[in-house]
Amino acid sequence: MTKYKRITGMRDVLFEEQPYWRYILSKIQATADLFGYQRLDVPLVEPANLFIRGVGQGTDIVEKEMYIFDDRDGSQLALRPEFTAGIMRAYIENGLHTMPPPLRLWTTGPLFRHERPQAGRYRQHTQFDIEVIGEQDPAVDVEVMSVAWHLFSSLGFYGLRLYLNSTGCRVCRPTYIQTLVNYFNPLADKLPQDDKMRLQKNPLRILDSKEPITHGLLENAPHITDYLCEDCHTHFSKLKSYLEAIDRPYIVDYHIVRGLDYYTKTVFEIKADGLGSQDTICGGGRYDGLIEELGGKPTPGIGFGSGIERYIMALQHLGIQPPPEPLPKVTVSYLGETAKLTALKVVEILHQANIGTIFTPGDRALKAQLKSAHRIQADFAIILGEEEVLQGQVTVKDMRNSQQSRVALTELVGWLTQTERKND
Repeated sequence: MTKYKRITGMRDVLFEEQPYWRYILSKIQATADLFGYQRLDVPLVEPANLFIRGVGQGTDIVEKEMYIFDDRDGSQLALRPEFTAGIMRAYIENGLHTMPPPLRLWTTGPLFRHERPQAGRYRQHTQFDIEVIGEQDPAVDVEVMSVAWHLFSSLGFYGLRLYLNSTGCRVCRPTYIQTLVNYFNPLADKLPQDDKMRLQKNPLRILDSKEPITHGLLENAPHITDYLCEDCHTHFSKLKSYLEAIDRPYIVDYHIVRGLDYYTKTVFEIKADGLGSQDTICGGGRYDGLIEELGGKPTPGIGFGSGIERYIMALQHLGIQPPPEPLPKVTVSYLGETAKLTALKVVEILHQANIGTIFTPGDRALKAQLKSAHRIQADFAIILGEEEVLQGQVTVKDMRNSQQSRVALTELVGWLTQTERKND
């Protein structure tokens, strides 16, 4: 018989990791509520061309990583590799431009990229995503960065550092790109093969190359901030002044461009101490031309994405333990078939009263059934035998002190609630 295994780059999230997910998702929800962001979910599958046009033909995502397949009707579809293009499609298609700007959105869910699996990075990974649409004020850039900063602080990360750059716009970027190409052309023979390709297809991507040889050559490369047009220069200057106004430290990093073509003006990353080489926990920026590229009216936007698996790896690395998942505080055990029927009714009554309860099935010995109460560290074990059934009562064992009480079935909910309050 064939034994099936999970696909390379995919993973099972088992019980011991689930408290981290619960903890992180609760912090995300609290942060989104604090800043007034609304949730929007988009499909896992979109037209492939949506990402090709939005993300960019010369990017690694489009050329190497997208999962593309033919639908039964012959159309080409893709599993979403990132959120922003899909959210912008939803913004255009659903007429969200009629809502008062800025539109503050958030989402979370799986993304798919066929890349080399490594620690904290999988071919199916889950991302938290923030988008603000319809406002070009750099104060919104500061807000988006503050959402990330607040979330990471609340999760327990420390030594947070904000890195900024501007990638210019359609007006000033071409001049800088040509200047960058002119700088690297005489050095092309020294570049690794991948960076030679980038020089031809997408020169800006050289700036965030991971190759040590290229890093050395970048030391004397021209900076895009020296080539910004007046509008981009003003935007970047105001952004820095607003960050200074709220005492948010930042570092200008001329090599940040991010990996997607739709970014304009502001790009940023946030890093944290104690994480070694994997210290980047968030990245994003502006995409003021994306909605127009996808068929909508010119509309500014800014956002960031951040991988939840990376959060978990970082929290574990830092030794931060999430709160344990809450388990039911009551178990119901029984002796005999008649008592079993009543036990099922008791479980239903307690669930209707929102009291977490586990039924112990299998007709096992009472001692074996009570092990369930010990295993989940329950406060109370309810025991039913023929005598209890005949008298309309239950036996309640307080697992914390081994004391037993007889309680009328009709009074059980009130008794459990009152006793729990006393113990609290």
